[in-house]
Amino acid sequence: MTALTDTAPGGLIEIRDVHKSFGDLEVLRGIDLTLAPGSVTAILGPSGSGKSTLLRTINHLETVDRGLISVDGEVIGYRREGDLLHELSERAVLRQRTAIGMVFQSFNLFAHMTALQNVTEAPRRALGTPRREAEAQARELLALVGLSEKADVHPRQLSGGQQQRVAIARALALRPKVLLFDEPTSALDPELVEEVLAVIRSLARAGTTLVIVTHEMSFARDVADIVVFMDNGRIIEQGPPAQVIDHPTHDRTRAFLQRVRTGSEAPSPSAAPAPTDPFPSHLPEDHS
Repeated sequence: MTALTDTAPGGLIEIRDVHKSFGDLEVLRGIDLTLAPGSVTAILGPSGSGKSTLLRTINHLETVDRGLISVDGEVIGYRREGDLLHELSERAVLRQRTAIGMVFQSFNLFAHMTALQNVTEAPRRALGTPRREAEAQARELLALVGLSEKADVHPRQLSGGQQQRVAIARALALRPKVLLFDEPTSALDPELVEEVLAVIRSLARAGTTLVIVTHEMSFARDVADIVVFMDNGRIIEQGPPAQVIDHPTHDRTRAFLQRVRTGSEAPSPSAAPAPTDPFPSHLPEDHS
């Protein structure tokens, strides 16, 4: 069985009335979105529109102030007791996060580890996968992203595109239902972008639910089932790429796309820094 066909079926993502503020700045203002299992969603929007924050709430890297996010009916980050919600322990959240992989724009590879070690680390620590099994799977995944010969190489010896492909293999190592990409090509030189996009295209055909924040319009048109355009913390428009990208109905969407096409709208960093290790070695006691 190949690394791709052995992944979990894509998960159903339901986002209901999600609000998020940082101090006085309201970043998400009532987001409602349903993403079908195995679908590919591209999220577009200007800098500061809330795209990256929304992505980070899906796997509870950012908590929400109001609303709910669930994957296959399981509320992320909280447990229900009647009409009340209680935030889960860190250990319980980490268990949920094994089903929701994330690829950051800044790679976040461990510099002291080889490519192979970077890919084996999460399944060994988060799932307790035996070393030999984890390494065999990691080699499959590195082959999948075209880096079989780089297994024993450290990140500093890899190009940006190669580092991002290792990061994708690392996210896949937990066989997630959902895979989130936050501007996966924004830190790359233009000539390296296509090698990463080619890997994401192959994932899109494999049935994992993908959510991609991107400024790559042609890629979004080619790979996405649904395009979501955000501005000022709200969803302005959503629909198939042929509608939203080629024939937008909202003036704000049209203005944004025009700026992207003329090169005046550039990608921006995430609203908050990504953690370097979402799966710490020593998990706290679970009191949930």
